[in-house]
Amino acid sequence: MDTGRSPSAAEEAIDSVSTKAEEVAAYHSSEAKRARLQSMLAALLDDPILADVPRKPSLADVDTLINLELGSAMRITVVKLDSTSFDVAVLNTATVKDLKMAIRKKINEIEQEQMGHRHISWKHIWDNYCLTHQSEKLMDDNFVLSSHGIRNNSKVSFLPHIMSRVYRKHSRRRKHRFFHGLSRKM
Repeated sequence: MDTGRSPSAAEEAIDSVSTKAEEVAAYHSSEAKRARLQSMLAALLDDPILADVPRKPSLADVDTLINLELGSAMRITVVKLDSTSFDVAVLNTATVKDLKMAIRKKINEIEQEQMGHRHISWKHIWDNYCLTHQSEKLMDDNFVLSSHGIRNNSKVSFLPHIMSRVYRKHSRRRKHRFFHGLSRKM
């Protein structure tokens, strides 16, 4: 009963099967490790001490929170127009742009948690609203927050803001010309 195979071919077939079995076992063990890690992370994030850690923290989020504990970052309370507020953490050397990015990330997390995926036009928000600290508008994105007097536990508020015509991209004249052509009688 010769199968036509040499002993080396049979050994290779057995090795191939055992290698695949090892790969499947390794895959299942890595899946089990990932599941254990996710459940452990969920249990940690439910701890009230870690309430300020986002649900899916990035390395930058963790780094900022560690710096906050070490005193090289600050927590800023952002007050929205409806008088609700939330906290963001930024480094002590952060600029207005860094604060805006932290606000954007925090609001996106809140919206994702409450309503699922929702698109927010941040260009529209920053064109129509500005941040203020003690009645001082934070207009220059490159300005360092500490130079505006913003320290740990400071409050920053949104304020309606209308940009001057110099900064707008489309002038009133172009809009007028576009609509003028549509109102002509044929």
